[in-house]
Amino acid sequence: MKTHFTRLALTAVLGASLAGLGGAALAQAGATKLTTTLNGANEKPTAADPKATGAASVTVNGAQVCYDLQVKDLTQPTMAHIHKGAVDAAGPVAVPLTPPDASGHSTGCVTADPAVAKDIAANPGGYYVNVHSAAFKAGAIRGQLSK
Repeated sequence: MKTHFTRLALTAVLGASLAGLGGAALAQAGATKLTTTLNGANEKPTAADPKATGAASVTVNGAQVCYDLQVKDLTQPTMAHIHKGAVDAAGPVAVPLTPPDASGHSTGCVTADPAVAKDIAANPGGYYVNVHSAAFKAGAIRGQLSK
């Protein structure tokens, strides 16, 4: 009887733990995790903010694109995106992101076009994250995605 009770208690605890994760741990199976560092020298066609830096982590899981974006020394971020484009080119917006707040942080998940999300996961070097600011409207800092 004691063994049966222990199994039931363990099952309940594990079930509650997984439910508490909101299924996030299970949803990450098969996900593609990407990262980049951001700086003004990476902006194309011309370099931008010489002082600002940042980092982004992006997880692509099916059509869902989740991101965590952190910037430093960037005044008034206005927009943030994942763009399609090689390291030496500016390209069109592929996935819009929420720009960092006053603390320099932004996080969230968006549903992207499934074909775009699949291409980002398969060809991360063909995409970059950039953040725009009031002073650098075309883009303040940028970084190419990689696995």
